[in-house]
Amino acid sequence: MRDPYEVLGVSKSASAKDVKAAFRRLAKKYHPDQRPDDPQAKERFAEVNQAYEILGDEKKRRAFDNGEIDASGKPRFQGFETAGGGDPFAGFRRAGGGSGRTHFEFRSGGIGDDPFGGADIFSEIFGHAFTRGGTQGPRGGRPEGMGDINVTLDVSVEDIATEAKVMAVFPDGRRMAVKLPRYVEDGQTIRLKGQGAETPFGRGDALVKLRLRPHPVYRVEGRDLHVDLQVSLKDAVLGAKIAVDTPTGKVAVSVPAWSSSDRTLRLKGRGLPLKSGGNGDLYAHVRIMLPKTRDPALEALFRVSSEQKEAGL
Repeated sequence: MRDPYEVLGVSKSASAKDVKAAFRRLAKKYHPDQRPDDPQAKERFAEVNQAYEILGDEKKRRAFDNGEIDASGKPRFQGFETAGGGDPFAGFRRAGGGSGRTHFEFRSGGIGDDPFGGADIFSEIFGHAFTRGGTQGPRGGRPEGMGDINVTLDVSVEDIATEAKVMAVFPDGRRMAVKLPRYVEDGQTIRLKGQGAETPFGRGDALVKLRLRPHPVYRVEGRDLHVDLQVSLKDAVLGAKIAVDTPTGKVAVSVPAWSSSDRTLRLKGRGLPLKSGGNGDLYAHVRIMLPKTRDPALEALFRVSSEQKEAGL
C-alpha cells in the first residue's frame, strides 16, 4: 500500500478539513460509475478509500504518524517501538482467565471502528450509492457497480420456451449454467449476485444480457412463432395429418382438404411464455411442395386435364 498522504495528495500537516476535501474530490473522480471505460479506476478508487480510512480517522491518523500501524491499517511490530520512548509493551495488555494461564493481546490503542467518520461523506457525493449496513455500503458492502461484469449470452427459441439451463462463459474463463426464468425477452439482463469480479469490498455481480439467436425454422413476432409447413400437392388437395415442429417437440396438425399455399393453421399455446402466464401461439403457414423427382403419372393427369379444358369438355 502507498503512503496515504501521497494517495490523497496532501501534506502531513494537512487539516482534517483538507483531508476530507481531497478525499471527496478523488472519490468522485475515480468512482467506477464516472469512469466505466477505465480499467484502473476501480483500483484507484479502492486505494483512495483505503487512504481515507487512515487519514479520515483522528486516532488512526495519529497511530500511522507514530508508526504504530502501516498504510493498510495493520499494526507494526518491529522492535515494539513507541514514539514517546515509554513502555515498549504499552500496546499489549495482560489477559487472564479462570484457568490461571496468562496471555497477551495486542491492542491498537483504541482506534475507532468507523474509518469514515460518518456516512454523510459518501451520501453527499453519490447520493444512495452508499448505504451503511446495506449491500451497497462502504463497510460490509461495496460501492454500487464496483466489481460488476457484463456477459452476453446467446439463447435459442427452444431455450426460452423450455426455461432451459444455458452455459455462460465469463471474461475470466469461468463457466456457469444459468437457469432461465419463465419469461425472458431478447436484450433482457439477468443479475447473478456475487458472480462478478473481486473488489476490496466483496465480489461484484454478473450482468448477463440475453441475446436471441436467429432461428433456421421459426420467425418470432412478440411471443408468437411462425413456421412454414411443407405440404405435398396430394395432401393439399385431399387433406392430411402432418407433423409440425414446435419448440417443445413435434405436434400433428390436420391440414384441411383443398388447402392453398399461405393458408395459416393456428396452434394455440405453442409459442413463447407470456408474462401474464400461458404461452403465445404458433402459426403454421402452408407451403405446397412438388415432389423432388418428376412424377410421370402426375404430369399425365395434368396433361389430360389441360387437353380436356381446351376441348371444352
